[in-house]
Amino acid sequence: MTTLTKTTLLAAALASAASVNADWTQWGGQNERNFISSEKNMPVKMNPGKKKKGSEDIDMSTTENCLWVAKLGSQAYGTCTVSNGKILVGTNNENPRSPKHIGDRGIVMCFDEKTGAFKWQLAAPKLGAGKVSDWEFLGMCSTPTIVGDKGYVVTNRCEIMCIDLKGLEDGNQGYADEAKYMAVPDKDGKITPVEPDSTDADILWIYDMRSELGVFPHNIASNYPLVVDGKVYAATSNGVDWSHTNLPAPTAPSFVCLDAETGKYEAEIPADLEVSENIMHCNWASPCLATAKDGSKQIIFGAGDGWVYAFGTADKKNKIDDEISELPLIWKYNACPKEYREDEKGEKRKYAEYDGPSEIISTPVFAEGLVFIAIGQDPEHGEGVGMMSAIDPNGTGDLTGKAAWTFKGIERTISSPAVKDGLCYMPDYTGRLFCFEAKTGKELWKFDTKGHIWSNPLVVDGKIYLGNEEGELFILAEGKEMKELGTVEFPSPVMGTPVASNGVMYISTHTHLYAFKEGGKPLAQ
Repeated sequence: MTTLTKTTLLAAALASAASVNADWTQWGGQNERNFISSEKNMPVKMNPGKKKKGSEDIDMSTTENCLWVAKLGSQAYGTCTVSNGKILVGTNNENPRSPKHIGDRGIVMCFDEKTGAFKWQLAAPKLGAGKVSDWEFLGMCSTPTIVGDKGYVVTNRCEIMCIDLKGLEDGNQGYADEAKYMAVPDKDGKITPVEPDSTDADILWIYDMRSELGVFPHNIASNYPLVVDGKVYAATSNGVDWSHTNLPAPTAPSFVCLDAETGKYEAEIPADLEVSENIMHCNWASPCLATAKDGSKQIIFGAGDGWVYAFGTADKKNKIDDEISELPLIWKYNACPKEYREDEKGEKRKYAEYDGPSEIISTPVFAEGLVFIAIGQDPEHGEGVGMMSAIDPNGTGDLTGKAAWTFKGIERTISSPAVKDGLCYMPDYTGRLFCFEAKTGKELWKFDTKGHIWSNPLVVDGKIYLGNEEGELFILAEGKEMKELGTVEFPSPVMGTPVASNGVMYISTHTHLYAFKEGGKPLAQ
């Protein structure tokens, strides 16, 4: 290789690394889902301010380093995504933005990136199936993955949906039946179409996994779609019923692939894996992209049966019929050890008990040549034994995945790690943040936030940002030695993961979205 070629490649790599996190277009910031950012000058001192008397609005004069604050619903679990001057975030409808949409809904709100001004919203009616499939007031638990001027989201109605990032400002395109979609039956059962206006989303296409595939979502349908080479990959949220023992749809797919442009059903995972037949609770984990040493792409899916599966990307080589293909299995790995599944007598341990088995809700992360994953359960089930694994995605000559290391000192988690410079930062639901050597799994330190953790750590600017259920945002120094830099107290739980984009730190709580910037002054509201 010539010196010129090496220099050109190095310059391209550095340019890519420097620009990868300008916009934060998806969960984890990138297809590998590694929660790291190249942004600089991120603030340590942040004050979310106080509410105005008798209002949910924030008195901006009481904030510090805060540009703007936007009101969300009463429960926001979605982490925001940022692209093309807009910010999207999933929430509920307890702060209605339109008199047309009153009552419980799943909401994706769109704000202006610079000012925080409300632009438009996707308002998805409830399924009407009750808590078992669309739990009240959970809203939209995920946020769209943005590719170009399109957003891809799994709705509370168990749909994979594509929306226009521009809203209706460039006309109603694609689906063009939003009036029917947004309609909700009145007390007499009458359905009246709700004509869309500039505050409503422009839906481009919808794929209904319940009607098309027979999926039975448990509690809520949620995960962040992965978009690779014009294909959308997503878990279906197929799960158990109210009894937690019966599987209404044991043969419905747990993981699917659609065409990103049209929403056409392209591929599913092999039926003989029997993932849905062995679901413990639900399939909520978001997929990630891994790249093997030979350059081949792997779609990594953490499943509701406690296994991790690596599939090849969708192609036409593995046809089920004239229209649908199977995603080829590359390897699989049992992330839930036998001793959690069975007791000393070989009898099955009860699910949801402290020492029982767990599925995967945590998003797999690919970094430094390994796939990092941990097991856990719905936080409603409480704390319990867990395990973290680092898996070599390069195979062993058969379909069995090989762990580079495992760690059982961690408890259940729904969080995902951030991996940078040979270190892996991983929280558990109990409230602790662990720091491991990424290649060996050696524990270097742990920090107890003393509050349950739902979100993920963000590593940026030499710092680690992590929120907890108590509404506390902890800021620690990145590195082999644990050092606490600061704590910010918010008035409601921090369930979403901090996002750094275009020089601004975004923190989403249950009720508000905050935009912080070092030296930032409040914008005119």
